[in-house]
Amino acid sequence: MDAESNNSKALKAGNMGKTLEITKPEQQQQQQQSSHGEKDGDVEGNVKQRHATSNMEAATHLFKGSVGAGLFAMGDCFKNGGLIGSTIMLPIIAIMCVHCERLLIRGSLLAVSKTPGAIFYDYPETVEKCFEYGPQPLRRMSRAMKLIVEMFLCVTQFGFCAIYFVFVTENLHQVFLQNGIDISMSMVMLITLLPAMIPSLLTNLKYISPVSLVANFALLFGLIATLTIAFSEGPMPPFGDRHSFTGGTQLALFFGTALFSYEGIALILPLRNSMRNPDAFSSRFGVLNVTMFCITALFIFTGFVSYMRWGEDVAGSITLNLNVEDVMSQVVKIVAALGVFFGYPIQFFVMMKILWPPVKRANGCAQKYPITMQVALRFIMVMLTFCVALVVPKLNLFISLIGALCSTSLAFVIPVIIDFVTRTQVPKGLGTLIYLKNIGILTIALLGIITGTYQSIVEIIKEFQ
Repeated sequence: MDAESNNSKALKAGNMGKTLEITKPEQQQQQQQSSHGEKDGDVEGNVKQRHATSNMEAATHLFKGSVGAGLFAMGDCFKNGGLIGSTIMLPIIAIMCVHCERLLIRGSLLAVSKTPGAIFYDYPETVEKCFEYGPQPLRRMSRAMKLIVEMFLCVTQFGFCAIYFVFVTENLHQVFLQNGIDISMSMVMLITLLPAMIPSLLTNLKYISPVSLVANFALLFGLIATLTIAFSEGPMPPFGDRHSFTGGTQLALFFGTALFSYEGIALILPLRNSMRNPDAFSSRFGVLNVTMFCITALFIFTGFVSYMRWGEDVAGSITLNLNVEDVMSQVVKIVAALGVFFGYPIQFFVMMKILWPPVKRANGCAQKYPITMQVALRFIMVMLTFCVALVVPKLNLFISLIGALCSTSLAFVIPVIIDFVTRTQVPKGLGTLIYLKNIGILTIALLGIITGTYQSIVEIIKEFQ
């Protein structure tokens, strides 16, 4: 059995976890399976039960999937939104995110209930199935909508990987210069390429996932140490020295950075369906609500303290504001850089999981030499993320661009469209209040996409000039 087959089974077992309840007709259909199929089902069920996650494990996965480089960009986020404005708007964005994630879960459950033998669908499959079972004129769009979602997911993951290169490079460059190593940013990035390349070429997830634990500890240490140093530098500047509210172009950049930071929507369905008790994921005090509350509180605290301390000089990563002459600050920069760096192979694996299947189906060589071709594709994609990171001059603008364009579409636009499609099939399913609520979310999302993307591109062009 080849490595792709092993990966497929491992991912399937890890993601599916506990199956959803099935209807009686589906039970009757499954009872008609052959004895060989029943044995396979028993084995698969045992594997699922063994891999089922607890509430705490699911919350931990959701937390580490939603908190990455965006956490260190919260100071820049508050600079663009203002102290009071950001403190008000971040919880509102979090509530909208949670609501749209619930819409996604609802659409997935409806799609599963209408598909005999289905256990669960991930994000792209949910969109495809919802359109397949939607109004007749929309059914022919199902395949196209799945491709659009996969494209946005790939672009988002690609952006995360490129941002990780920039984050690591900027922090290490400061440390090198302080210690008398006169080296360019481009050369520092080139040095990080090989360590990023090696784990990214591995095709088996079990060899990559252990670095995630190291990344979590490094990120947590980097954040706590950075905030500790911020408090220890003396009294905070007066509140009046900082902007309470902002407007115009700065708000557009705030929106993009905030949406980028809530980067875990692709994990929602796999995490829910991997739990022993999936209903506990989206209950009132369940995994989703509690974890998002903690993440939002962490974002607000980090952003508020960072902007209060460094004001308009706050960088795209708050670690860049630390005094590089201090040895402890250098250690923090290195550890935080390692924490983000170790997250690169995981983010890259998610992107490859989407890219590889269609490439394999469309390419005869990929079917004949799957391992060789997949490694070649991985090499090309690592080099592409490296090249994009090399030409983008500012970390904070790159974060705002990816957040405004892709994260907003995945977090707000697609789930609301799914809700419209599924409710039109139910008599009186699309009431006036639901209709106005969905239109409101779409309006906010589209304004954020247009203004955030435009302003990010304008600022990036200015940097090039």
